[in-house]
Amino acid sequence: MKILILKYLVRSVLILRYHFHKLTRTGTFGSDGAIPMEACCKKTDNPIKEGLFRHHVKQFHESSCSVASVVCVVNTLLERNGSLPDPPLTQQDILERVRTAHWKERMGPNGYRGKRGLPLDILGNITRSALETYRIPYASIETVGAGSENSKHFEKTLRKRLEEFETLGNSIIIAHFDQGSFLRELNIPHISPVGGFDLQTGRVTLLDVDPSQIEPYEISFARFCKGISTHYYHMFRLFGYGRGGYIHIRLQ
Repeated sequence: MKILILKYLVRSVLILRYHFHKLTRTGTFGSDGAIPMEACCKKTDNPIKEGLFRHHVKQFHESSCSVASVVCVVNTLLERNGSLPDPPLTQQDILERVRTAHWKERMGPNGYRGKRGLPLDILGNITRSALETYRIPYASIETVGAGSENSKHFEKTLRKRLEEFETLGNSIIIAHFDQGSFLRELNIPHISPVGGFDLQTGRVTLLDVDPSQIEPYEISFARFCKGISTHYYHMFRLFGYGRGGYIHIRLQ
């Protein structure tokens, strides 16, 4: 009962915050907003990027963004390795196989011990476990929390990794971010894979798994950094959330 009351309280605060930004034309109601783009990826020399677009799916309920994001990554890498099943893995398939951190229970109506969704560190553990469960080779997996290092170094490293993802196709980035920093939505923790990086404009493509986002969208690099670096609202800490960041998978 206490957890239920707390959830209603958190949602009420988020709604008030949303309307404050709307009335004051601040946040995503100001400038530098997301720009929708085509839902398909143009033919490139980057099979990883094309695969992420091809296997992009929408989450099956409001707290399952981690499942949609990880199954997209796993199917992309299985296809790259020539071992993609027919049909591809579903979100339910991966929840049944990958049992790390009570992932399936966290997706249930009441969560695991009242906690739903995945904080950044647990997302990293589950991503590693998913690749190992499906015997997908990788060079490294790093969970990068915002605020854990100098901000300039954080941004420089992230930009370099985005450039490598776009040009070399040797990595994948899963973002853990404040959705309200990118879109005119509530300021809640959210997870989605990165689908591209424009070397000329510095804009980042997000393959948002939220069903309300019909198309992928682009945001500036500065807004991307802000969204993954924002402190989640203080009451989220009771559910294990601190700040966002990203999961970086370097491929072999």
